[in-house]
Amino acid sequence: MSDLAVGDQLDQYRITGIIARGATASIFRAEDEASGSPVTLKVPHVSYEGDPLFHANFERERRLGQRLAHPNLLRVFEPAKRSRQYLVMECVAGTPLRVLLIPGQPLDTSRTLHLMRQLTETVAHLHAEHIIHRDLKPDNVLVLAGDRVKLLDFGLALERPRRRLAWLGSTMTGTPDYMSPEQARGLAGDERSDVYALGIMLYEMLTGALPFPAGGPADDPLVVMHAKRETDPVPPRFFRPDLDPQLEEIIVHAIERAPRRRYQAAAELLRDLRAPQSVVVSGRAARLHPRTPRELLVRLILRWVGFAIGVVVALVLLVWLANRYPVTPTRAR
Repeated sequence: MSDLAVGDQLDQYRITGIIARGATASIFRAEDEASGSPVTLKVPHVSYEGDPLFHANFERERRLGQRLAHPNLLRVFEPAKRSRQYLVMECVAGTPLRVLLIPGQPLDTSRTLHLMRQLTETVAHLHAEHIIHRDLKPDNVLVLAGDRVKLLDFGLALERPRRRLAWLGSTMTGTPDYMSPEQARGLAGDERSDVYALGIMLYEMLTGALPFPAGGPADDPLVVMHAKRETDPVPPRFFRPDLDPQLEEIIVHAIERAPRRRYQAAAELLRDLRAPQSVVVSGRAARLHPRTPRELLVRLILRWVGFAIGVVVALVLLVWLANRYPVTPTRAR
């Protein structure tokens, strides 16, 4: 078995084009010869076919896609037969949200709210189905004609029990710029982690920037994650002074570092996005104290210096005690 190419046949599907090649799978345009309809295929690379963990994750993505029904989610179909592992999805024409985001150029506020309301409603639907996406980012959002939204890629999605759990594991998942602080600590996260990612996207769409000084695709992801754990975001109105204070309040509420201080579910965020004029400005943004990467480095150095001084003081104290109270050998009787 080999990786597929344009012109190949996969069961009832003839591959007509390639959309993208990722690290683990390729996305193809294809024709369903049984119905004559265009479809999209997601086919894992051959090197991953024998990986049991990848297989389990891919099967979960397929199962979730067939189970979920929402206008802002791609429909997933089941082929008549399946000779290898792959995913069959509806074929839609659109532009990734990532392409629309140009650094330093905010999107129109009305358009941003229209897109974000759809996206947040979709995530709220997932949460109601006890599913956490865990990889919300502009690359996984497709903008169709009429500014309709489609949310993609459930490769990292997590089903949780109906009883709410504080955290759901201990594996690092997500994309650094959109990853929540708890995910950056190696925790799997919950609904509030999805809320955080939505808040980062809202910030980026309305300001044309990312909220941390170390942010950006060219920077070290470890620096980005450290910044999220140790410092506050830059207030959105620093980049866009004309931004409505109510919208700044919504953004900062969504990207609070501590999960308990955020919106507790996407449905709460959606409520405020639908009526931003009614949001009470609490002063969250005014209390933010962002730090530059240099300041973070200085803090880290001072922390280690303090630790080293503490070790030296402890050793000196032990030597002093040993000299002050020497052990007297006992005589044998």
